[in-house]
Amino acid sequence: MRISPHIVSDVMTHTVVAVGRDAPFKDVVKLMQEWKVSALPVLEGEGRVIGVVSEADLLVKEEFRDSDPDRLTQMRRLSDLAKAGGMTAADVMSAPAVTVHPDATLAQAARVMAQRRVKRLPVVNDEGLLEGVVSRADLLKVFLRPDDEIAEEIRREILTPLFPKTPEPVLVDVADGVVTLTGRVGDASLVPIAARLVRSVEGVVDVDMALSGGMRVRDPG
Repeated sequence: MRISPHIVSDVMTHTVVAVGRDAPFKDVVKLMQEWKVSALPVLEGEGRVIGVVSEADLLVKEEFRDSDPDRLTQMRRLSDLAKAGGMTAADVMSAPAVTVHPDATLAQAARVMAQRRVKRLPVVNDEGLLEGVVSRADLLKVFLRPDDEIAEEIRREILTPLFPKTPEPVLVDVADGVVTLTGRVGDASLVPIAARLVRSVEGVVDVDMALSGGMRVRDPG
């Protein structure tokens, strides 16, 4: 069993549909519809990712279909106007591609998605070759972990090393991802540390502590 944190390769989709740089516009649209995805990696050579074409990239053609933008709009949206006349994936893709490595943590991938406002990330190796795709839905898979699996990881990876000797056993209860720890520990200063470590376990929704003589300590995170 893997110790938290999980990494992108644990949850990514390995079977990926992609297009070459010369793929016709209509073929790109057709693939998106068939595979029910919002973006496709664009590849060249042996599978190196050179860009990503998304629904937003394609919709520019429709946006400017019957419009006559003024000069200010033309200056502000030169790249979009160029995409509106695009005929191939290379013409309309966003480049360079926003990617992630397979050994990135799920938190790192989530931050990239949030910062770059994308829904899917191509997963590439050190040579830039495509290995898979990770989506927002993939990152949420950790919250489907069974409660008993989360509890076992907490006992093995956190409580046993942190509290090897306690006046009474530290009990772990996990319900719908919410972790509650109860019991008495010898060193109360370790309670906030335990709370932070438990919160870092993949699949944990919230943490509530009732340690050290029954004194209730809310998770500081």
